[in-house]
Amino acid sequence: MKEGLSREDKIALSDTRAEGARSFLEDAEYSHDGERYRTSVNRSYYAVLHMARSLLVLIGVSPTSHEGVRTMLALHFVKDGQLSKEALAIFKELLDRRTDVDYGDYIVVDKQRSHDSLMKAKKFIAIVEKLRKRLVKEMKD
Repeated sequence: MKEGLSREDKIALSDTRAEGARSFLEDAEYSHDGERYRTSVNRSYYAVLHMARSLLVLIGVSPTSHEGVRTMLALHFVKDGQLSKEALAIFKELLDRRTDVDYGDYIVVDKQRSHDSLMKAKKFIAIVEKLRKRLVKEMKD
C-alpha cells in the first residue's frame, strides 16, 4: 500500500472493503439457499477476507496474500488483545475450507458445512466490524 494514504483515504477504503465483505456475505447466503454449498463456502471466506482487509488498511497495512492477511491480523490485533484468537481461528478455518472447495477435485460440501461456514463468517464480520468502528472513531477524534 502506498504510504501516503491520508486518514480520510484509509477510512474511505476501509468502508469500501467492509461493504464488499457484506456483499460477499450476501452472496454466500444466496448460494447456500440455492444449495450451491461449495460456492457458499467460497463466498463466506471472501467475506471474511474483505472484512479483515478493511481493518488492516486503517493501520496502513495491505498484505498481498491470504496468509499475509492472517499473519498481519495476528501481529497487529490478536497479539495485543484487540481481536480474539477465536476470530483468527475462524479466518484460518474458512481459508482452509475455501482452498479445499476451490482446488479439491473430490471435495463434497454438505448443507451443514455450508451453514457452519456462513455462521462463522457472520460472527467474524460482527467482531471485526465492532473493532473497525472503534478504530475509525479514534481516527476521527
